[in-house]
Amino acid sequence: MPTGLPTRSAPPSCSSYGELVGQVLDGAFGPDPRTQHIALAFTTRQAVRHSGRTGGYRNEVFSLRLGAAVGSCAVEPGALPDSAIDACVGADVAQLLHHELTAVRVAALDAYLLHTMEHTAAHGARPLTLAAGTSLEKSRARAEAVVELLDLAPGRTVLVIGVVNSLLEALRSRGLRYVPCDLKGGTTEWGEPVATDAHAHLDHCDAVLASGMTLGNGSFEPLREHALRHAKPLVMFAQTGSAILPRLLGAGVTAVCAEPYPFFWLDGGPGLIHRYGGPGLNHRHGGSS
Repeated sequence: MPTGLPTRSAPPSCSSYGELVGQVLDGAFGPDPRTQHIALAFTTRQAVRHSGRTGGYRNEVFSLRLGAAVGSCAVEPGALPDSAIDACVGADVAQLLHHELTAVRVAALDAYLLHTMEHTAAHGARPLTLAAGTSLEKSRARAEAVVELLDLAPGRTVLVIGVVNSLLEALRSRGLRYVPCDLKGGTTEWGEPVATDAHAHLDHCDAVLASGMTLGNGSFEPLREHALRHAKPLVMFAQTGSAILPRLLGAGVTAVCAEPYPFFWLDGGPGLIHRYGGPGLNHRHGGSS
C-alpha cells in the first residue's frame, strides 16, 4: 500500500497503548496528525452461519479511510450512533484521537499507523495469502495462520478471548486445551460454555490468544500488562487495530496476525494477512523484526 511517505525501518519503542497514542500525537511516527484528514467513514455489517456449523453470529466494524489506508474497530452491532460517522468525515486524526467514543479513537489510530507504517517487511510484517474459497474455508485458513504463532506443547492451556470456532478447531487439532471467553457468553460449536470474565482465568492459562476487539472494549491493556509481568505468550489476531498491535511487540505482545480491511469474510477471492513475531523469530521492542 504505497503512501508516498518515507519508510521507517526503526519505529519508536512503545511500552503501552497510551504511550503509542502520545508518540503519534507528538509526530514520532510520521506527519503531524493535525495535518492528516479523514476522507471517508463507514460501517460494515455482516451476519454469518458457515455451512456445517450449528450457530452463527453478527459483526459490525467501524472504519476510517486516510489516504489509501483503512483503519478499523469492531463494535457491538447497533451500538455506534450514526452521528459518529458524520463527525469523522473531514476531521483530522489528532481530533479523533481525543474523540469521546473508543471505537473512533482506535479506528483513527489504526488508520494513521497503517498510512505511515504499512504492513511491509521493513516494518516487520510477513505476508501470507489466504486462498480463495468459501467463508468457512477462508476462516479455517486464517485460523491456522494465527495458531501457528503460538509456541506451545500439546496439553498446554490457551485462554481464547473473542471466540472464533475455527480458532478453537485449530487448537484442538494441535492437542491444546483452551478456555473460550467472550463478553457475549453462550457455548462453542462443541457445546462448551463460554466464559465472560477473561481476567478470572488469566492465572490458569499458559498463553493468551486474543482478538483486536479488546482494544475497542478497553480490556487490552490489562491483558498486555499480565502477559508482560508473567512472561506469558500473548498472540493477537487483529482486524481491529491491525496496524496498532504490531507496534507493541515486545511490550507484552508476542505475535500478531494483522488483517486490515477488507477482511476475509467480505468476498470469496484470495486475501492477504500479515504476521509479526512468533516462534523462533527475533523482534525488537516496538515492532521491527
